[in-house]
Amino acid sequence: MSGPPLSWIGRPLRRREDGPLVTGRGRFVDDLQPPGLVHLALVRSPHAHARVAGVDVRRARRAVGVVAVLTAADLDVTEPLPVNRMFRDMIVKAAPLLAKERVHAQGTPVAAIVAASPEAAADGAALVGVDYEALPGVATAPAALAAGAPKIWDDAPGNRSLGQTWRAGNPEEAFAGAARVVELAVEQNLLAGVPLEPRCALAAWDDVAGSLTVWTSTQAPFRVRSEIARMLGLDEGHVRVIAPDVGGGFGVKGGPYREEPLVAWLARRLRRPVKWMSTRQEDLLTTQHSRGAASRGRLALDADGRIRGLSARIEAPLGAYLSFSASTNPRNHARCLPGAYAVRDVDIQVTGAFTTTPPVGAYRGAGRPEAAFLIERLMDEAARALRIDPAEIRRLNAIPFEAFPYTTATGQVYDSGDYRAVLDRALAAADYPGLRRAQAERRRRGELVGVGLSLYVEPAALGWESGVVRMERTGAVTAITGSSPHGQGHETTFAQVVAEHLGVEPDVVTVRHGDTAGAPQGSGTAGSRSTALGGGALALAAKDVREKGRRIAAAMLEAAAADVVAVPGGFHVVGAADRTIAWRAVADVAHRMGALPSGMEPGLEATRFFEAPGEVWSSGAFVVAVRVERETGVIVPERVVWVDDAGTIVNPLLADGQLEGSLAQAWGQIAMEAIRFDADGHLLTGTLMDYALPRADDVPVAEILHHDTPSPFNPLGAKGLGEAGTIGLPPAVVNAVVDALAPFGVTHLDMPLTPAKVWAKIAAP
Repeated sequence: MSGPPLSWIGRPLRRREDGPLVTGRGRFVDDLQPPGLVHLALVRSPHAHARVAGVDVRRARRAVGVVAVLTAADLDVTEPLPVNRMFRDMIVKAAPLLAKERVHAQGTPVAAIVAASPEAAADGAALVGVDYEALPGVATAPAALAAGAPKIWDDAPGNRSLGQTWRAGNPEEAFAGAARVVELAVEQNLLAGVPLEPRCALAAWDDVAGSLTVWTSTQAPFRVRSEIARMLGLDEGHVRVIAPDVGGGFGVKGGPYREEPLVAWLARRLRRPVKWMSTRQEDLLTTQHSRGAASRGRLALDADGRIRGLSARIEAPLGAYLSFSASTNPRNHARCLPGAYAVRDVDIQVTGAFTTTPPVGAYRGAGRPEAAFLIERLMDEAARALRIDPAEIRRLNAIPFEAFPYTTATGQVYDSGDYRAVLDRALAAADYPGLRRAQAERRRRGELVGVGLSLYVEPAALGWESGVVRMERTGAVTAITGSSPHGQGHETTFAQVVAEHLGVEPDVVTVRHGDTAGAPQGSGTAGSRSTALGGGALALAAKDVREKGRRIAAAMLEAAAADVVAVPGGFHVVGAADRTIAWRAVADVAHRMGALPSGMEPGLEATRFFEAPGEVWSSGAFVVAVRVERETGVIVPERVVWVDDAGTIVNPLLADGQLEGSLAQAWGQIAMEAIRFDADGHLLTGTLMDYALPRADDVPVAEILHHDTPSPFNPLGAKGLGEAGTIGLPPAVVNAVVDALAPFGVTHLDMPLTPAKVWAKIAAP
């Protein structure tokens, strides 16, 4: 039996979500004002590392409007916040809801104030007196792992939380026999996610039902539900978590954070709704940061440029208290390091270190950008050392198309790809030979111009997701997903997926998400997994509904089921075009009492859980041309050509929007963003006056092309694409800038490439 023709997959439909959002009709957590609402403010430590000698809350309890004041002694929550343990023998330190005897990071709360208004709560918090005894701290992974570093946790020797070695082949022999070895040290700038909507949560307790409802700005409502239930000793069925409109997440809202179980505990204790809304300063201080690793890589090569071996030592900061995704970055950094290249002999060691700083975890890219940056910078250094064109050395070492599925030296299974074709298409689109000719001519005129390349891989869609598809009696369709969006366009994309597999118009499909009471268990949104897994689950559920509809249609048409096929809008009998029936008629019969043949269940609904057999691996290539202004050090991107392979594209318009968004955040890391601390771990970039973000007119315009190699691992053939720009653009731009500054002997620059940093290289004697 054939299905309905492909008609909705691949169409650039406009986002249906945008109307309410751009006209101010969105519904975010802070828009919710239930009767009796009170507000939470937290007294946070100004010290990065200190003993808490005493907390005096007497004045705060007498303050106008204050409803409750609590310290750690008042809490009966003993279960820790969750941490995803992706390494064996990890030493885990979870964040306390309220610290009692010691704080290990600036911003750790030591008291909670609940009051009738946010202002009254803040005023009450200002009246709390805390006696601290400051202790030495340490802000970076290399400093934390150095001999004699201040001890952060008594039971974490050397401040080490996690470690692992990836070894394959004989790397010692590979390096010993190499014609050339290149080496590079890289320091990644630490970043903040800075979603438009800071973190926030609201909880309400129903005393009659003994149940809790939590509204929170999260990417993972089901995980938040599970962990709040565990920490508060409640049955999961008595906890409902709702993620309404979410103003951005980018990985940093995976959670849960301490404030979500804390407002839940307070709501149950006070029998009143309790809301916490982060300020921007709190968000910069307490929401997990990302990147920040220090790494040293070595590449062994034959004389013709073929890679013989790869070695790396990675030191990753984790913060004082581990976030749920603390191990994601170091794991991805190490396992993705071979990138798009055929490397058989590797020795990669990663160490995760406690630091007296806020937590470090996933943020758009989550370890993949760090890996791509190191290997792509090494490839350029190898090309320079061997006097080989950077494009040629990449083509020579790229995994060939016929090798897929390909298992890397770090044990990763690449499902599909055509890396050489992606590279060649980018080079052709950019007129790479022409760029090089123009560069030579402009250099003769004294201009500082450079060309940079990168190849990248992007693993995505790890785990599983759920989907429900239900056709109502009228023919309207409801699709429910366990995936929870924060700006990606799920309602549009998933409507297209369901419409495609049912043979209906997307306009009749309503997509619901973000409510644990109205959906099967879900994994949430992270790691560019939504289309491949969430879309895959909905595709399977839609096919189940279509198949049941086909059997009902066969009975209605008095035909054998094998002779009835799905067509857009309904079904018909093969070879009899006049014997056709619409979905609406089928749906009416499916729901009408006594209308179905004997033995056929009523209704048109299916639930599917889809788990892929492995990750999907997107890939792509960048060609970047830049000009560096000699007098100021300002970088001017002149061409950005980008070929991305994300498998089957459901909606090209939304796909390009996701790519452009990742490019904007990549440009932030490249040009300006950096979370900075003093040596002890006190935040120096605590406002948007100190932490620079790119404006729209700062971000370069990319020429985006798609080269689609479908994945065999999910029903749609889809891969991830939301993080691609953060992975591939930074090394391409830095390669281009280093190329531009090569006449000055510059061989490497760490990001951000601020004008002052670049100018200093030009002006150096």
